[in-house]
Amino acid sequence: MFWDRVAWAYDIFAEGINRKADRALCAAVERLIAPSDAVLECACGTGLLTEVMAPRCKSLVATDFSERMLKRAAKKCGRYGNVRFEQADILHLPYPDARFDVVVAANVIHLLNQPYQALRQLERVCRPGGRLIIPTYMNQTDKGATNSVSGAIGRAGADFKREFTLDTYKQFFADAGYTDGDYALCAGRIPCAVAVLRRRNTP
Repeated sequence: MFWDRVAWAYDIFAEGINRKADRALCAAVERLIAPSDAVLECACGTGLLTEVMAPRCKSLVATDFSERMLKRAAKKCGRYGNVRFEQADILHLPYPDARFDVVVAANVIHLLNQPYQALRQLERVCRPGGRLIIPTYMNQTDKGATNSVSGAIGRAGADFKREFTLDTYKQFFADAGYTDGDYALCAGRIPCAVAVLRRRNTP
């Protein structure tokens, strides 16, 4: 798997190449987490957001499909006793309905063949009225071209299924029935849009 192969180098991207956007992303997500929140994080990677959310929330289940990404995240965040790391498929989450107050899925929607199935799973495990926080890299420019850094990552083996601008990202959620989401754009070499959706009473 590509993400297992690059797990050792992933933090170089986050802390070096795309540092500006990822720091803004961390600050944006940190502000959205409350001390009473039970949080599920899908696609936690090497723990960029895990490390930010863990000190602020009541409990955190951090998941990823990549075993090596999970191992690096667990090593980075092992000092937090309220965090549990589990391998899980975002398309088939092994958790009860309405289990979490907040569900976070960062930088994964554009990698999925079935992104709306993933969104339904995120909705299912989030309590009614809870929050879905879905940051995603904007790997297309406003002129319709692929972002140059994203293009290089794609040539290295990342299989991007979708390319978003902020407008097409908003439309992606509107097509799923979320017409009142809040969006913030974190500038950087690959900008990152943060979608914050209120989980509907009836997914």
